[in-house]
Amino acid sequence: MSSNTTLVWFRRDLRLGDNQALCEAAGRGGAVVPVFVWAPEVEGAWAPGAAGRWWLHQSLRALDAALRERGSRLILRQGESVACLLEAVRDTGAGAVCWSRCYGPARRDQDVEAALVEAGIEARSFPGALLSAPEGAVNKQGKPYQVFTPFWKAQVAGIDSGEPLATPKKLKAPQRWPASLQLEELALEPSVDWTGGLRGAWQPGERGADAALDRFLDEALSDYADARDRPDLPGTSRLSPHLHFGEISPGCVWHAVRQRAATEGRKGLVRGEEAYLRQLAWREFAYHLLVHFPHTTDEPLRPAFARFPWREDAPALRAWQEGRTGYPLVDAGMRELRTTGWMHNRVRMSAASFLVKHLLVPWQTGARWFWDTLVDADLANNTLGWQWTAGCGADAAPYFRIFNPVLQGKRFDPAGNYVRRWVPELAKLPARWIHSPWQAPAGLLDEARVVLGDTYPSPIVEHKAARERALLAYEAVKAQG
Repeated sequence: MSSNTTLVWFRRDLRLGDNQALCEAAGRGGAVVPVFVWAPEVEGAWAPGAAGRWWLHQSLRALDAALRERGSRLILRQGESVACLLEAVRDTGAGAVCWSRCYGPARRDQDVEAALVEAGIEARSFPGALLSAPEGAVNKQGKPYQVFTPFWKAQVAGIDSGEPLATPKKLKAPQRWPASLQLEELALEPSVDWTGGLRGAWQPGERGADAALDRFLDEALSDYADARDRPDLPGTSRLSPHLHFGEISPGCVWHAVRQRAATEGRKGLVRGEEAYLRQLAWREFAYHLLVHFPHTTDEPLRPAFARFPWREDAPALRAWQEGRTGYPLVDAGMRELRTTGWMHNRVRMSAASFLVKHLLVPWQTGARWFWDTLVDADLANNTLGWQWTAGCGADAAPYFRIFNPVLQGKRFDPAGNYVRRWVPELAKLPARWIHSPWQAPAGLLDEARVVLGDTYPSPIVEHKAARERALLAYEAVKAQG
């Protein structure tokens, strides 16, 4: 094979559209060999969780199918990234390797680039996972941002992502394809199938991402500013897993939202569009923090919280994981997570706050559970979210802000429809009582066939007492300096 054969190393850019690495490889004029290396050990303690592996399996299958429609295919290898890529280079005679950069604690990009250059292979990496590179973003003091609003104003608000790159219509195949594992050999799917709920809720792959974006633009974007906090409404984009696996680029989403205004002849953005772009910017902020403070995956950004008096409470943790806390909004969210691999963000905040503040269970424990059960488990966003909730991270919620799960339910699920869907044993309770069934009159409980402590658990902790306990723990941390 000639030296103008190019490997395209796919990782979290599992798409053909708006993929600069793929376009550059195709533009070299030679054969293009797409390669995916399954190397979970490189991620160390943060190898993809069970739900993420399921999604990855489906996404790789979809990517291979899309490649085959263009005369190509996806080569699968398993092992250490550098060794597998060098082996693929030898197998194909490739003179270059192109890939999209990933950001996080692992140094895989740097290690691969150094090894390829040493072997005399052209190494070319490209952006695409983010709207802007996180490494050089600093504030006026030359330090990383730790507050979102100035980061948004300085780094993201004015971005013009430009027209997305077109999908190649044809990819030149090599004269002989190198060996490849079968997708099933990667053992990404569980041996005991529990993924029926995931299959019913999602369409992994680039086509699923495009369909989700189209639905959001047509049906939800205009009301996003008001509806995004309502778990009982289809008011969010549900693009998070597609963005995590790179089935759609953030630049493509950004452009589509801004193009909507241009298409309608508007100079500015409406509230829903502005609010959604800010959410994309929070994703950028999360990666900015992860790159500059890589230790925060396991340690608090604010060092004082290393002394926080967390509790080990296995029964309470298990009740939270299984959606049996006795607080309907929290339980609904945890059951939605167990079934679909996803949870509405407003409910994520309430459920996370309940774990770390009502139960005083370490935020790292919650982060691990979400990591294993979320289809959109993303190290940067997961870390930011849990540290924000626990009050120990950047731009964090003050620790004394302790969500009342009853009030959260009444405000954001006013008719109780979200709870009714995921906690069906409470479905017959009137909206007035569905978020606090222990306060409902006995007669209404009988009519709704709700037996507290039997058909539905009583609260495992009382809100007022839990709040006071959490505040005392926080005061103890402050007192220690």
